[in-house]
Parts: sequence; C-alpha cells; structure tokens
Amino acid sequence: MKRFVSAIVLFCGLWQAVTAQTSAQGVSRDKRMEWWREARFGMFIHWGVYSVPAGYYNGQPIKRIGEWIMNRGKIPVEDYKAFAAEFNPVKYDADAWVKLAKDAGMKYIVITAKHHDGFALFKSNASKWNMVDATPYGKDLLKPLAEACRKYGMKLGFYYSHAQDWTNPGGAAARKVASEGWANPDSAAIDAYTAANNGHWDPAQTTKTMAQYIDEVAVPQVKELLTNYGDVAILWWDTPTNMTDEFAEKLNALLALQPNIITNDRLKRPNFPGDYKTPEQRIPKEGDLDGKDWETCMTMNNTWGYKRDDHEWKSAEVMIRNLIDIASKGGNYLLNIGPKADGTIPDESIARLQQVGAWMKVNGEAIYGTKASPLAPLSWGRCTKKEQNGNTILYLSVFNWPADKKLVIPGVSQAVTSASLLATGKKLATASSGSGLAITLPEQAPDKMASVIKLQLKGILPDKKFTGTGTSGL
Repeated sequence: MKRFVSAIVLFCGLWQAVTAQTSAQGVSRDKRMEWWREARFGMFIHWGVYSVPAGYYNGQPIKRIGEWIMNRGKIPVEDYKAFAAEFNPVKYDADAWVKLAKDAGMKYIVITAKHHDGFALFKSNASKWNMVDATPYGKDLLKPLAEACRKYGMKLGFYYSHAQDWTNPGGAAARKVASEGWANPDSAAIDAYTAANNGHWDPAQTTKTMAQYIDEVAVPQVKELLTNYGDVAILWWDTPTNMTDEFAEKLNALLALQPNIITNDRLKRPNFPGDYKTPEQRIPKEGDLDGKDWETCMTMNNTWGYKRDDHEWKSAEVMIRNLIDIASKGGNYLLNIGPKADGTIPDESIARLQQVGAWMKVNGEAIYGTKASPLAPLSWGRCTKKEQNGNTILYLSVFNWPADKKLVIPGVSQAVTSASLLATGKKLATASSGSGLAITLPEQAPDKMASVIKLQLKGILPDKKFTGTGTSGL
C-alpha cells in the first residue's frame, strides 16, 4: 500500500511539473510566446571570470571553448577564484551593448547571469562568489543592463546554470577528462579522481550535497534574478547534469514570480519541456522539425566565452544567411558575443553586427513576425511568409542570383498582386510557367549577401505540413 501511495504521489508531482508553468504563471503559453515569435533574432552574451584567463592557464593554452576552461583544465577551485581579482571591467558600457544589439536588428538579449563556474554577475546573498563581493569592480553588472534594455525596448533574459556549478560546493560537474584540456603531468591522477567523484576534480567541490546546493544557492539565486531586475522575458537554463524532477520543480515553481516569462528546454528532460527547443551550433534540417518553437544558438567564432587565440570568425554574409535560413524554418537565431575582461566587445564582433544591422534595416520585414516557408526547398535561396487580410506575402531571399535573370518559384499558382525588390522598391514582372511562377530580375543583385523580393499573392498559401520523424533531439 505504501508503494502504491508513493507511486500516486510521484505521478501527481510529475504532472504538476509539466503543467506548472502555465497554471502558476496564469498566462497561456501562446500569449507569452507572442513577442518571441515576432522577434526572430536575439543576442547571447557569455561573460564571466573566464574572460580573464581567456583560454590560458599556467602559461598553457587550454583546448576547446573558453568558458569551460576551469573544467577542461581541471583548475583547482582556489586557483580559479584568484582570477576574480583581475576581473575589473571598467570599460563596461551596458547602454552601448544594448544599442549595438538594437542597431543589429536584435530584439532580445540573454546574458550568462551564472555559468558553470558558479560565478554570479550580480550581487547575491546566496554566495560570495559574485561580482560585487569577489572582484575589484564591486558592482552588479546586470542592473545597468536591465536599465539599458528598458531604455531601448529590448527584452532581457538570464542564462542560469542551475545544475553544473564547479565552485559552489554541491554543484554538479560534467565528466570531462583532463587530457582534453592541456598537457598536465598530473592528468592521469586527475582523471582517476574525476571518474571516482562524479565529475569533480577538487575535494572542495564535494563538501556539500547537490540537494544542499539546490536549496542554498540555485533556488535563492534564481529568486534574486526574478525579483531584483524588473521584467525578465526569458530564463535560459543550461545542462541539467544530475538533475532530478524534485530539484527541477523547486526551480520551476519560481517562474510564478514573472507571469510572462518563457523558458527553454534544458531544465530537466523530459518532464520539464519549457516553451522552446534549443539546437546548439547547428540549424536543423527541415525533416527534423516537428512544428514546435525552436531557437538556434550559435557563436561568431569557435567559442562562447572570450578566448584570445580564437580568430576564426564567421563572415557577416554567413550570419545573415543563417538568420534567413532559420527564419525560413520558423525558428529564432540567438547569436553570441564574448566580451573581454575589461568590458569591451571584440572589434570583430562589432563590425559583423554592424553589417548585419545594415542588412536588417533594409530587409528586416522579411524576418520579423514571419512564418516558415510554405514552399519546397529552394536552390537559389530561402522563403519566409506572412498572412495579411486573407492574402499571402512571400519574402524570397535570393542567395544565388540567376544568370538568366529568371527566378522560378515552384508550387505557386495563386494570382500575383505585386512583386518588388525590398531594397529599391523596383517592381518586377511575373509570369506563370509550367514549373511555377517566374519573376524577371534586373541585371545586378541589390545585395550580394541576400537580396529580398516581396511577392504578394491573392489568398492564403497553406503552411507546410511537418513530415519529419520528430526524433532529432533538438
């Protein structure tokens, strides 16, 4: 009988977890997601103590991404904490950061309030390992960012590493071996210790249980984030290492503090799905989509946190085409910057965001508030869609300008109301053909990165039906 009662209690708890986000917040999911579906484009910011070593420890380069340096290099807790004495971002200008995002055409910002190293960019009463108490700068970094977001009408979201925490005792640690990081003569011993201690490499990490960490650090800090900074649009959880449904429910319940907040899918799978999926560093293929909301997060180079040796930057053309591709499949694009320890943003990031912004000022209409393409895959570019007064608008983003100046859109038989170049307003001639609709183009593309044609059709062109397996693991 006791087992039966326990099973019923567990079932009720899981059901409550799945439904809590809507019931506790009192706002329907579709209502909360409205602005996000309109936005399509946001800025990710990875910033923290890891920007001080910038990829190096004891004079040696640590492989892989910069914000994982503590784990990859198996840096002892006290050694890593010493970097905070050099984290003094006197050149930090939150107003300029938000304006940069706005000018790039971005509609929301998500910043790493606390990453896996456990360091909080804000004043926290739950741990002294925070910006105010552990650095010479001594000021909360999130408050001016929140103020600047309000000033510029930018939605603000907080990334929070809720399970992994390599500095606050009791936090989880992913099992990464030392040999993946750098040539440490003690790598074998460290690896053996890590394997025997659930991913931890320093005894200081295990002086408390994970249950204590959740209750004493994670829950209070999430409450601080949802209480002290005004409206919070997004809570972006990350890596549910060693999470349980019980731990997740304690965090999930706090969302009631922000009735309009939305969350991603990384709190605890599968019982806490959040509001949208988060493929990382990749754009899903159409066959992998299942009609659910999703957001691709992606770096500009190879790292999220600043790493001084990483100079493999994507071009503005790649970023613009990524944005178009993602929008054409109904997703959002969260593009990352990794500021330096002094508070400045790498020049390469600024230059690319300015180029993206210039394109968006002309062509943003083809991105904001659009739906996925209703057409079959296009060899020359991508398509996004809007519906207006019972009619359809297709935005045709052309990557490869046809040599014969004839753009063929297969599967379109509706009457054309208008066809024009978004950049110049120039009207374009159209004609029906056996393979679809043909548009006559001018000799030169207005924009070599992506030129947009606005095609207005009578009636509604139905949305494409999902035909994939739904098992891509987005």
